[in-house]
Amino acid sequence: MTKIELVRGEMVKAMKEHDIPRKEALSMLLSALKAKEKDKREPLTEEEENAVIKKEIKQTRETLESAPADRADIRQEAEFRIGVLSQFAPEEMGEEAIRAVIAEVLAEMGVKTPDPKQKGLIMKNLMPRVKGKADGGLVNRLVGELFV
Repeated sequence: MTKIELVRGEMVKAMKEHDIPRKEALSMLLSALKAKEKDKREPLTEEEENAVIKKEIKQTRETLESAPADRADIRQEAEFRIGVLSQFAPEEMGEEAIRAVIAEVLAEMGVKTPDPKQKGLIMKNLMPRVKGKADGGLVNRLVGELFV
């Protein structure tokens, strides 16, 4: 079952339950997924679907962070929307899982003690393995810790 079908089913369920805020959040997500699929002109892969969901979560977080402190309504709506969208997002890798992938990459590269000059090469080999599964900032910070 694709994410589009899953989101559509949840949206119908929310409409039947008269849960308007949830229905609106799901409607926005469904629109984003359909737009991406229409642009691509073929069904989305799971990785592409997850990228769309993460992008929607990121945009909603930016809305939350940029909302004035006295606008509790906007902040509350953004927090609710993030909660709904997060139900469809893939589970993020934790620090330990990322460290294990870093160790694998270093072993495959034959690097015992990493040199700061090798960071770009390490990241080049590492990112395809964790793309869509881990936060890029966290990955960058953990690789950076190798050189301290």
